[in-house]
Parts: sequence; structure tokens; C-alpha cells
Amino acid sequence: GVQYLGGGNIVDINNANVRAYIRMPGMYPNAAGKIVSHGPYKSVSDLYNIPGLSSAEKDVIKKYESRFTAKEPAAEYVIDRINNGLYR
Repeated sequence: GVQYLGGGNIVDINNANVRAYIRMPGMYPNAAGKIVSHGPYKSVSDLYNIPGLSSAEKDVIKKYESRFTAKEPAAEYVIDRINNGLYR
């Protein structure tokens, strides 16, 4: 599933880290942060159940929904979802 971690058009919402959403205008950092902070997700539609998701964030998720997939969470990726070692 490495191809779904941010290098391609499809992003795995269970394993990709927050920076994978940078190439989707409007997703990073707010909606992306909420996606990686919650889950795991059984399906992409679970994203709309994230607590505290604003209507604007739901709209931007809807815009990119076709670019998301929900693969089985893998321990080697999940640990770095929020902070992958790149600090500001």
C-alpha cells in the first residue's frame, strides 16, 4: 500500500500521514489533521462522522472523496500519521 501514502492520486485515510493532503488545496492542515487524528475508518464515508468537522471541511472532503481509500491500518504507518518527524 505504499502507493497510497501520498505519492499518487489516491490517499489511504487509515495509513497516510497528515502531509499527504498538502497537494489537495483546502485539506491541509485543518481537515487533514482531523482525518489523521481519528479513525481507523471502515470506509471513506466514515470521514463525515469525525467529531467537530465543520461544514467547510465536509465540503472539501467531498471535493476529494474520489481520491480516498480506506485500507487496513498498518502499525508501521499509523504511528507516524500525525507527525512524521518534520517539524516547523
